[in-house]
Amino acid sequence: MKNQRRCFCNFLQANNILCGIQEENGKIVLGKLIELLKRHCPELDIDRTRKEIESREAIFPTMVAPGLAIPHARIPGLPEALTAVACIPQGCDFGGSTKAKVMVLLLTPVDDPNLHIQLLSALAAEFEDPAVTEKIANFASAQDVLNHFSCGLGTIPDYLKAADLMEKFPKMLQETDSILDAVKIFATTQTSELPVVDNTGDLRGILSLADLLKYSLPEHLLWLEDLSPIYQLQPFSDMLKTADETKVADVMREEFISANVDDPAVKLAKTFLINNLSRLVILDNDGRPAGVVSLKNFSAKLFWD
Repeated sequence: MKNQRRCFCNFLQANNILCGIQEENGKIVLGKLIELLKRHCPELDIDRTRKEIESREAIFPTMVAPGLAIPHARIPGLPEALTAVACIPQGCDFGGSTKAKVMVLLLTPVDDPNLHIQLLSALAAEFEDPAVTEKIANFASAQDVLNHFSCGLGTIPDYLKAADLMEKFPKMLQETDSILDAVKIFATTQTSELPVVDNTGDLRGILSLADLLKYSLPEHLLWLEDLSPIYQLQPFSDMLKTADETKVADVMREEFISANVDDPAVKLAKTFLINNLSRLVILDNDGRPAGVVSLKNFSAKLFWD
């Protein structure tokens, strides 16, 4: 069984591949793929499958890259993973900013999150280059598609790693950046924590929104029972007056908990729980910041993505 999970092509059959699709409506293309899998898996409930996919789509859109859609769902009672591929040279509308030229339908057993995330990660890595999407979209035959994935592409590791779950930092801070620079980044991104690097790219520390609050509100103020003297947020006002002069290096944390890109996902779960963390910095093999895994996103990928 372990060897069967080594490559995406192990889950793909030529008769589950459609090439040269001219349909512009992505929902119709999706329906064709579901019906295709139904022919080869009679126990598949078409209505329930579509409902599972659409409910998931409402939370997390499946246009994961330009030209690529991976509608997917975890199906109760499914004995094994099922995949189907549609190649749409001119593209179809599927709720993204670009048209879907390749649609990969992925259905996995609800009780096998490792396989589900591994297949998604393998596909994301395979289609990282838009040229690959364009190439596959224009394949003339199902055998061409199958041959592409049979060349060792879409390889699936034995277990989930931190690299499979992390998101890249939107930006990184330099030690010489000011607090004002950091505030602007926090205000224009969804992140609440940023790595601080030196001019060689080495990690020097971490700065979070909580660190900025702590810097603005010294510990002795936290012991006050009567906060009326600072109802007008004077400590924060004082901080902002010098925000363009105070360096990130003066506020960042130099001690923090991290994980390596190659650490197994289960180790991340242990680290989250033991240290009561909401976010975990991931380092590459040179000790430089590679990305971050939040407890929320970790749980999303594990339980419902």
